[in-house]
Amino acid sequence: MNPDQYLPLVAFTMVMVGTPGPNNLMLMSAGANFGFRRSIPHILGITVGCQILLWAIALGLGQLLEAYPQAALILKACGGLFLLYMAYQLARPRKSKLEVDKEIKPLTFLQAALFQWVNPKAWLMLVTVVSTFGDREHFFISVLTIAVIFFFMGIPLISAWNIGGVALKSWLHVGQRLVRFNRAMALLLLLSMYPMMV
Repeated sequence: MNPDQYLPLVAFTMVMVGTPGPNNLMLMSAGANFGFRRSIPHILGITVGCQILLWAIALGLGQLLEAYPQAALILKACGGLFLLYMAYQLARPRKSKLEVDKEIKPLTFLQAALFQWVNPKAWLMLVTVVSTFGDREHFFISVLTIAVIFFFMGIPLISAWNIGGVALKSWLHVGQRLVRFNRAMALLLLLSMYPMMV
């Protein structure tokens, strides 16, 4: 990879990883509901899942999906169904705050990692970064550079969303605020599906 591409790659990573999307919205909700420590498996699952997906796309999975659009449609449908399920879990009526605390559980490492395979934003981001910054002549080094930048920038960026939720936690755990917050997060999750519908 040409050294003058490093700064644009860093900027691309900051914008794509740091802006709202399914991962960041779910992490903010996890921070508000469970705190930072219980969200660590979710954060690490996103990170590892994206790294594996990045290498799979670089090794030809992205081209395979372009050749078979039906497979891409199935991935979109699975991602949409998962986001509908998560939105329902956040928004469904509960009788008390205690019931909210008992019924909503953080994503596990494996769930978060597997979700990246049906996350439309992750696919868009990683296909774009590989096609834009990947170098065919120095394939391994260029993809490794992308992976390292995504890893070291991604963890603090997605953690910031979780910490934002943690900062709201004590305020949200008064009255019905947490229930309203979870419903707002559910609505934003549903809205995050819009890009994959167009």
